[in-house]
Amino acid sequence: IFYKAKEELLKELSFQASLYSDLPLLASDLPYFPPEEDDEEFDDGIHLVVCVHGLDGNSADLRLVKTFIELGLPGSRLDFLMSERNQTDTFADFDTMTDRLLDEIIQHIQLYNLTIGRISFIGHSLGNIIIRSVLTRPRFRCYLPKLHTFLSLSGPHLGTLYNNSTLVSTGLWLMQKLKKSGSLLQLTFRDHVDPRKTFLYLLSQKPGLQFFKNVVLVASPQDRYVPFHSARIEMCKTALKDRTTGPVYTEMINNLLQPLVEAKECRLIRQNVFHALPNTANTLIGRAAHIAVLDSELFLEKFFLVAGLNYFK
Repeated sequence: IFYKAKEELLKELSFQASLYSDLPLLASDLPYFPPEEDDEEFDDGIHLVVCVHGLDGNSADLRLVKTFIELGLPGSRLDFLMSERNQTDTFADFDTMTDRLLDEIIQHIQLYNLTIGRISFIGHSLGNIIIRSVLTRPRFRCYLPKLHTFLSLSGPHLGTLYNNSTLVSTGLWLMQKLKKSGSLLQLTFRDHVDPRKTFLYLLSQKPGLQFFKNVVLVASPQDRYVPFHSARIEMCKTALKDRTTGPVYTEMINNLLQPLVEAKECRLIRQNVFHALPNTANTLIGRAAHIAVLDSELFLEKFFLVAGLNYFK
């Protein structure tokens, strides 16, 4: 019954895929709790992993992500910074939140007198935009050669302009009005009358992602909060039909992807996730899938064991 179900599932997919249960090798075969090793092999510095939460989130949002990386890569000298500087106000504009995160990273490195060998970022939702914005700041320039992995979990890299959920779009519009949120205004390209002068478009023109060794985009079609194509940085049918903003959208995609294609040492990986979700209101509006990348132990353990840990070795 199991094998028959797998064959039927693969036939239904509109793209070629393989199931993790068919993989002969996992990303890590180490036991979760091995004997501790000496620190002599880490003379080149530690691997700093900065975790950034999303809208209305907090520093504990990515705790399971941190846990499964630590369990899967025991003995690795990883130092996690669970960002908390923006958790009191994620409705501010992106420039303000960028300054806060950048200050937090630099202060963390200085406070603990860290010798940095690598820096990786893990972002959820809106947090991914803040991360990309940090990469463009002059004060962060000295760390660009040390960038290793950018793991984007449901990140709205192209904004939420072409969201196919009217309910969610209306809810975000109301929230933006009530909270007077600069970030939500910027995500919908309404921060400037000229779309080519909006925050997201200008950010797409600045270098950043190509400095990473691995850029991993995790997206789910069940997520209605962040459009599937936005999380994957790819074109959508609605944008193709839109003669006004569509060309701007195309330019943004090219601005983001062309440097990645040209960067020989950078890998772009897209991961599509299909969650087993209960029939609830949260599932209906797409919120369940949006937060499942954070709180689903089933997804997180399988993702890191099959592929995710490779990006942090």
